[in-house]
Amino acid sequence: MTGFEVIPAIDLRGGAAVRLFQGDYDRETRYSTEPGAVAIKWEELGAPRIHIVDLDGAKAGQPVNTREIEAICDAVRIPVEVSGGLRTLDDIDAAFARGAGRVQLGSIAVKDPGLVAQAVKRYPGAIVVSIDARGGEVMTGGWLDSSGRQALDFAREMAALGVPRLMVTDIGRDGAMSGPNVDFLREFVAALDVPVVASGGVTHVDHLRQVADVGCEGAIIGRALYEGVLDLREALEAVA
Repeated sequence: MTGFEVIPAIDLRGGAAVRLFQGDYDRETRYSTEPGAVAIKWEELGAPRIHIVDLDGAKAGQPVNTREIEAICDAVRIPVEVSGGLRTLDDIDAAFARGAGRVQLGSIAVKDPGLVAQAVKRYPGAIVVSIDARGGEVMTGGWLDSSGRQALDFAREMAALGVPRLMVTDIGRDGAMSGPNVDFLREFVAALDVPVVASGGVTHVDHLRQVADVGCEGAIIGRALYEGVLDLREALEAVA
């Protein structure tokens, strides 16, 4: 498990750090109105990087919480990964200009693979594609719209384009604290030659070990950290 990353998530909505239950915008829990302070806390506890989701941006199809994202990038020394609503090369350029270490693309990767290819060429090693699946099907538009694409087929296409890293989310597990879909993750790790980061359902240290044993590069953790079910320091020690 050497090198396995435990990555805290900061999901932004209306400038606050929140979590949604299974991606449902009507089932929100608000945790902090100072997301920059949350990022500093995770850094101080040893997080190797921060994962930011602009939930408003994902729904609107354009970046929304840009001031908050820039403030987070300025507040911490660890790398920050930014996602949500990035639909153009200008959006991607702006995210890096605000301090992002990585930029994650979701909906636009389904709709415009050519843009992904351009971004990968412009920012080698720094582009991540998020594959958000419900029942094995890729969802877009803040997890609200069905793409009609099978997740594993789409993942293979992205890897063939040169995408250096994929994040895989089982939406049904996200925010539910019900454990990761290990079998689902195993399929991706076995089928792909690029690193896979798990997202959704990781709640306990044992879950992290399961995800690491499957061969994932890391795991995004949200609600379990915010509600104190999982201690970040203990989690990091468990997979060190």
